[in-house]
Amino acid sequence: MLKTLKNDVDVVLERDPAARNRLEVIMTYSGVHAVWAHRLAHSLWKKRLYFPARFLSQVSRFFTGIEIHPGARIGERLFIDHGMGVVIGETCEIGDCVTIFQGVTLGGTGKEKGKRHPTLEDHVLVASGAKVLGSMRIGRNSRIGAGSVVLKEVPPNSTVVGIPGRIVVQDGVKVGDNLDHINLPDPVADKFQQLEKDLIHLKRDVKEMREKQKEKEKGKV
Repeated sequence: MLKTLKNDVDVVLERDPAARNRLEVIMTYSGVHAVWAHRLAHSLWKKRLYFPARFLSQVSRFFTGIEIHPGARIGERLFIDHGMGVVIGETCEIGDCVTIFQGVTLGGTGKEKGKRHPTLEDHVLVASGAKVLGSMRIGRNSRIGAGSVVLKEVPPNSTVVGIPGRIVVQDGVKVGDNLDHINLPDPVADKFQQLEKDLIHLKRDVKEMREKQKEKEKGKV
């Protein structure tokens, strides 16, 4: 247990350039506090002490702004950066060395029973505001872009962006602990740029056609 708690602190020092020392992380990082509270709540949940587990998770939510259901299973070295508004559902499973940013929802899609929340494999990164909904698996080393909505399974070593989420990079790209989630490909923006270019060409063609029509009319006169 002490090793796990130490890893929860060390991962913040490794991934957050603003973190200066262990004492600062232990005292001021809500993501660490939420993970620690969850580890205790989850141990109560496994002992079928459901009410104390839920009560503890709600107290943690009040103080940290991060809601983790005590039934969720979380691996080691989970890094929740800032964390305000993060929601992790009951049947969610999170592997080791996962990074989650503020506003992320790992939720369900309805009132179905059983496994209804996503599974995140090791080294997954979910950027700010992303929503991963339903019982699906996000493969190892994959990245979910900011604001994306993921409704389908994502294979390993993939980058997903957009609404609904679309895979824009798969294999051949090193992901690892890369936190540069703002420089992801944007297929929607690329499409708009292409449409803008087509519109410019169309306007030029129309202008040329009008000039030719005017010349013909002058010739007839």
